Amino acid sequence: MSEKQALRRDPNFTWLMSGGVISALGDQFTMIALPWLVLQLTKDPLALGVMVAAMGVPRAILILFGGALVDRYSPKSVLMLTKHANTVLLAILAALVLLDAATLPLVAALGFGMSVASAFSIPAGTSMLPHTVAPQHLPAANAAMMGMRQLTMLGGPLLAGLLFVLAGDGSKGQGDARGLGLAFAIDALSYIVSAWTLAKVKPLVRPAAGEAKKESVFRSVGAGLATVWRDRTLRTAFFYWGLCACVVGGLMQVALPLLASERLHGASALAVLMAAHGAGILAGMALSGVMGKRRIVNLGITLLVVDGVSGLLLIPMGLVTQSWQGMLLIAAIGVLGGFIQVAVFTWLQQRVPPSMLGRMMGIFMFVFMGLAPLAAAGAGSLASLMSLATLFAGAGVFLVAAALLAWLFTPMSSLADAALPAARPAAAETDAA
Repeated sequence: MSEKQALRRDPNFTWLMSGGVISALGDQFTMIALPWLVLQLTKDPLALGVMVAAMGVPRAILILFGGALVDRYSPKSVLMLTKHANTVLLAILAALVLLDAATLPLVAALGFGMSVASAFSIPAGTSMLPHTVAPQHLPAANAAMMGMRQLTMLGGPLLAGLLFVLAGDGSKGQGDARGLGLAFAIDALSYIVSAWTLAKVKPLVRPAAGEAKKESVFRSVGAGLATVWRDRTLRTAFFYWGLCACVVGGLMQVALPLLASERLHGASALAVLMAAHGAGILAGMALSGVMGKRRIVNLGITLLVVDGVSGLLLIPMGLVTQSWQGMLLIAAIGVLGGFIQVAVFTWLQQRVPPSMLGRMMGIFMFVFMGLAPLAAAGAGSLASLMSLATLFAGAGVFLVAAALLAWLFTPMSSLADAALPAARPAAAETDAA
């Protein structure tokens, strides 16, 4: 029996996969509706950037401790708790929007609560799969999860865009925001259903509690940070990826909504752009599977070339006047990112000891989630002072320059691929269930 056939017959994986797809699909509605709601309430790009930062910073900080707590307690119980919390928060947000009672302070408070919940759901979700399927099936299971996640990034924004077209996106006033309220309600429902499917999952093994409970949470986190600091190559890679996250994350969360609002067709255009990016990532992952470990010299050079080309593609984004133009550019950026993504996670897994892998992935996510929101606040501030064309061009030039300097003066260009052991799971990006 093949691994795919075995997975299809595994009820644990079926329940986990079903819940993960439903929850990820619902999240796409909120990812578009929430920044759009803030933009409609304030008409201020700076307020949008500050809101994104206010949501992202606590999540980024707490995710370091979330990973340590998941090691200490059951990933399933932590994940279930976060699903219930998100259900309540999203239901309240949906009611406020549908009743025309949403205000920026209320939306910010609810967004903050969802941010805190995600700090624990992300490490809990990425820890579930190894406790759900047999070790020999982990590679296929992770591939299926990652592929389905990208499909939701493609289909979710399209469905959300259709909802906004049919029910309103707030562009004509808060009374026209019924589509945004329904988007939050759909996401709340997705958490209810995914919590039910998660309850059906019966972990094969219990997390080892010995070392996790002997060592304090702060010491556990500190040991992971010390490991990164002592490894010059790892430290350099994390710093470089953090800079890239600042540029790309800030633009995606602030400049794209502004582009859709000022030049395109509102929230539906933003949904289409995000769907194009998701399709590009999925295509890039497929291309990576076809090409295997074909590289431009090695992994490091390939990574820097990809970043440089992505920077060049960002430059003309500020000149876009039609949705199809933005779709082509952002889809190409997605292809490049998807192509290199799996190799980056694999390199990281091979670089650190297995006993540190969970905390290392937490630090890795902290780098991206901690700096990108701060960059979003900066991008919002810059967007109020300069044109979109200048903002996109500056970000693109910065990314090209960062890749060039990393090639000339850092160990980034020496990164090399390593084979991933079959028994060790590939890292998941977000909530796996």
